[in-house]
Amino acid sequence: METLFNILRFLHIIGGFVALFVFWIPIVTKKGGKLHHFFGWVYVYGMIVVAVSAFYMGFYRIFIDLTSSKELISFSWFLIFISILSSASAYYGIRVLKFKRRKNRHTHPLDVGYPLLLLLSGIGICIYGFINSSSLLTWFPIIGVSLGIVQLLYWIKKPTRKMHWWFEHFSGMLACCISTITAFTVFGAPRLLNIDSVNMILWFLPTIIITPLIVGLAIYYRRKFNKSQYIRV
Repeated sequence: METLFNILRFLHIIGGFVALFVFWIPIVTKKGGKLHHFFGWVYVYGMIVVAVSAFYMGFYRIFIDLTSSKELISFSWFLIFISILSSASAYYGIRVLKFKRRKNRHTHPLDVGYPLLLLLSGIGICIYGFINSSSLLTWFPIIGVSLGIVQLLYWIKKPTRKMHWWFEHFSGMLACCISTITAFTVFGAPRLLNIDSVNMILWFLPTIIITPLIVGLAIYYRRKFNKSQYIRV
């Protein structure tokens, strides 16, 4: 089990760096173009590796490794939550494209279940963080709770907004970027720079930066689509 843990930790680092280095390319390249599609999928595959490995490593430290300290267990719960947050957001960003022509409510078990998992896990980690006096675990999962509600409502309600899938696609993928950068800021960078801890503001800095970007893109494309015909991705 320890060998598998070490292998997945190595893959986690590789996948994380791949995702970290390419996430911005689909944002700045032509939407629907070859570069957008290629690097978008590179990012998604990198995040799949990150999410799967993070979930296993967190599970291992909590339930298998009997030597884990309280701090390591808290870190592992956060790792599991980041795994759910990133994978749910990426999955959502992909699935909205598959069902972009839907006219009615959508109740596919996975599409509804994933946001529900994100919502419930966010609430659970918030409670765990409050009980254990962990500011990071108390407040950061609120992002997941909010995203879980938004994604769940999108599926169970009839679409009313023009090009609804376009907005949900980039908001889902950018939400995944938040988890990518947050994980690096909170855990990756301090280890590379040999820093024991980082200021709490850095935990939320990716959210503070990327959320206005999501809002700005939504406003930009809403105005653009109101002036033009249907655009295909």
